[in-house]
Amino acid sequence: MAVLEVKNIEKHFDSTKVLRDVSFDLEEGSALAIIGSSGSGKTTLLRCLNFLEVPDRGSIIVRGETLFDAARPLKEQEKDLRRKRLHFGMVFQSFNLFPQYTALENVTLSEKLLAKERPDFKQNKKEILEGIEKHGKALLEQMGLVERMEHYPHQLSGGQQQRVAIARALALQPDILCFDEPTSALDPELTGEVLKVIRGLADQHTTMIIVTHEMSFARDVADQIIFMDEGVIVEQGDARQVIDHPKEERTRQFLTKY
Repeated sequence: MAVLEVKNIEKHFDSTKVLRDVSFDLEEGSALAIIGSSGSGKTTLLRCLNFLEVPDRGSIIVRGETLFDAARPLKEQEKDLRRKRLHFGMVFQSFNLFPQYTALENVTLSEKLLAKERPDFKQNKKEILEGIEKHGKALLEQMGLVERMEHYPHQLSGGQQQRVAIARALALQPDILCFDEPTSALDPELTGEVLKVIRGLADQHTTMIIVTHEMSFARDVADQIIFMDEGVIVEQGDARQVIDHPKEERTRQFLTKY
């Protein structure tokens, strides 16, 4: 079953066409890696899926619900933007943690803010907040950070900060977890610990989209790979097939660099 359907997405910045007729499906519990040179449109595609950018054309469908359709008036679709974003969890290159909050507070903040909108929040405030704290601690334990829960971001290594960011993205139980070059801001020695966490999520059949420059990781962890160039999907298919036996000449040229 396709949890995500992306149809004919296009995005322009002035006269520059960054995405051109991008379409793909993502199956429940599968991992999709998106590879390509800098400027090929990978990050812009993720930003469109998370509604940080508005596509100029196309549609985005999650679990059969059309979250965005460029054919409809934009104002009409912006009303429910926050709810739509909850379908996607986003892990950025540069962590984007709040420096004034501890690791645990960073992970639980969004869930606490949403809980305040529950009709039973005032009546069951203590119980609800305790449940959120318990959930946050369990996520940090899953990330191997049980002893770092009360540390602030500046007290954590880059790899630890990125693992906190992953826990934060998981906290709201998104349908799809998105990673934008999750190791690009890390020293090589810290890259492995983050990739290990993502590999573990793949083993648990977490539905993921991973923009990455780690080719061997993409081949071994992803189920499918998309290779993008100049805003277009040049090749897509089984991860090992695309990496080891690419069909398109442009894909082969790109992969020779790695």
